[in-house]
Amino acid sequence: MNLNQLVTQRGTPEHHPMEDYLRMDRMPHIWCSTCGLGTVLTAFIAAVRETNMAREDVAVVSGIGCTGRAAGYLKFDSFHTTHGRALPYATGIKVANPKLKVCVISGDGDIMAIGGNHLIHAARRNMDLMLICVNNFNYAMTGGQGGPTTPETASTTTTPYGSFERPFNLPFIVDSCGATYVARWTALHVRQLTISIKEALTHRGFAFIEVISPCPTVYGRRNRLGSGLDLMKFYHDHSITRNFASTRECDIRYQQDIIVGKFVQKEAPTWLDSMNASMVKALGPKFVPYVGPMDPAKDK
Repeated sequence: MNLNQLVTQRGTPEHHPMEDYLRMDRMPHIWCSTCGLGTVLTAFIAAVRETNMAREDVAVVSGIGCTGRAAGYLKFDSFHTTHGRALPYATGIKVANPKLKVCVISGDGDIMAIGGNHLIHAARRNMDLMLICVNNFNYAMTGGQGGPTTPETASTTTTPYGSFERPFNLPFIVDSCGATYVARWTALHVRQLTISIKEALTHRGFAFIEVISPCPTVYGRRNRLGSGLDLMKFYHDHSITRNFASTRECDIRYQQDIIVGKFVQKEAPTWLDSMNASMVKALGPKFVPYVGPMDPAKDK
């Protein structure tokens, strides 16, 4: 059976419910077996469907790395950007068309290493964006090097005797910088992750969701952690749900318990809200807020 035959008529038993949201001409994907990225994409698609958002009202942005392929597989207006620059691209899209829900799906290395500066400022500004950061603790696509989230003592290709650097606590960083929605789940927590993505899609402000994902091919193999199933069993046995826990307490240590849950959910003016309020105060009725490009089909 060729790829064209896989794309079947809508409404038939052979039609997969996610086909309308995936670029089927790019299947099969390149992700490794038992990687958590397929689960993340499934949760994202389910959340979009359950919120009844039209595909043309959603834009997806990603950077470089394994997770960066998400933008290419999702059948939305999507942008596969340069390394570390997913958030600046997303910010530009949101400012150019404030009506869009702009979603960033990228990895820990892309978002927190080379892109770390952009992350803290997007959170500080409370940009109306949703960010899913898939954290697999290493640079998996480029050989398994250590990164900013690699737990201490874990082995990578650049830390063969164990990492000695303290890793970032991602929920604490974005919380301390001003993010108004912060959550963390693992690739095992499909239902909770889908609910969080639904909440983030309808949240006004900077929404951050960290997803701990198995990397059996590189990180798992190098640390002799077993198969992808073994890693998922670890998440089952060692994940502790603590909703609204202090993000200061959400550090991840090598092969120890992982605190998951929804940690922050609050309201605050977005960057566009603050800009418009400031300009109205300065210019009065002369200032006309920009609402985005005209759409003859919607703006009558």
